[in-house]
Amino acid sequence: MTLKKLLLILLVIVSVFSLTGCVPGDGVNNDHHMAGFFWGIWHGWIAPISLIIGMFKHDIRIYEINNTGWWYDLGFYIAVISGFGGLSLSRRKKINKD
Repeated sequence: MTLKKLLLILLVIVSVFSLTGCVPGDGVNNDHHMAGFFWGIWHGWIAPISLIIGMFKHDIRIYEINNTGWWYDLGFYIAVISGFGGLSLSRRKKINKD
């Protein structure tokens, strides 16, 4: 195994553990400390990871219940659309030559 592959595997492992540290429903946000706009962006970016974790830990969700409302929703929506909707913008269209 080359050094590049080993470093890549290590980077993926560290990234996964870092991302799981602040998923929605982990207890960081409560009635006194609500999730705001930037938490909404973060939770939107890691929504697929939160969904997978939520299959095994039932208290983890993809959306934080204790949030500030509209601003959290806006951040979440922006992150989900830019992360997943942006994929379709980067695809190349095939040119059909008949």
